[in-house]
Amino acid sequence: MKRSNFAHRPGCAVEATLDLIDGKWKGVILFHLQNGTQRFGELRRRMPGITQRMLTKQLRALEDDGLIIRKVYAEVPPRVDYRLSEIGESLRPVIDTLKAWGERHRERLSCAPEAKLAEAAA
Repeated sequence: MKRSNFAHRPGCAVEATLDLIDGKWKGVILFHLQNGTQRFGELRRRMPGITQRMLTKQLRALEDDGLIIRKVYAEVPPRVDYRLSEIGESLRPVIDTLKAWGERHRERLSCAPEAKLAEAAA
């Protein structure tokens, strides 16, 4: 994933943070890993809308960014666990705040597409 050089640009802390947790799934993965170490299949079951390919891609990106730790066990069949790194844990208040905001605005958010369609039809 291409990253900008945020260290040399003033006023871009929010951009840098959003770049790390951007997209539909990274924040959701981080949210689920707050409950502790999980295997790939557990994460997949918790996010039925994500494809295996996308989950793999997002987990790799989070690992590359140092937000999660991937541990592979030399077993048959192979076992891979994912957990938040120390840096990932430091995002806990951010993820919790996003969750709380979403819960407060869930009704408006879930109705937004219908409201736009009704408005366009009028």
